[in-house]
Amino acid sequence: MPLRMGRGGRPGLLGTVARTAVVAGTATATSNAVNNRARRKSAEQQPQAEQQAPVYTPPPPPPQQPSGGNDVVAELTKLSELHQSGALSDAEFAAAKAKLLG
Repeated sequence: MPLRMGRGGRPGLLGTVARTAVVAGTATATSNAVNNRARRKSAEQQPQAEQQAPVYTPPPPPPQQPSGGNDVVAELTKLSELHQSGALSDAEFAAAKAKLLG
């Protein structure tokens, strides 16, 4: 009796589905293993990275410029504009002007 191959040696529908399931399952398991390993390495390196991270120190404030004639005039002009626009009341304007003039 001769050996009958059927579809030319190709797997049937169930064989194809089974092979696809095995390939997909293997790919998922491999992906999960790689992600878990990366997560573990990151967690192990995290405390070391925190110790080595530079501490942020804000820059010092700019030095105050001495009160000169031009600065006082500019400040008085700003105060006057704020007073005229209504942002400063008469009392606030007078107090700021007195403080500026000394």
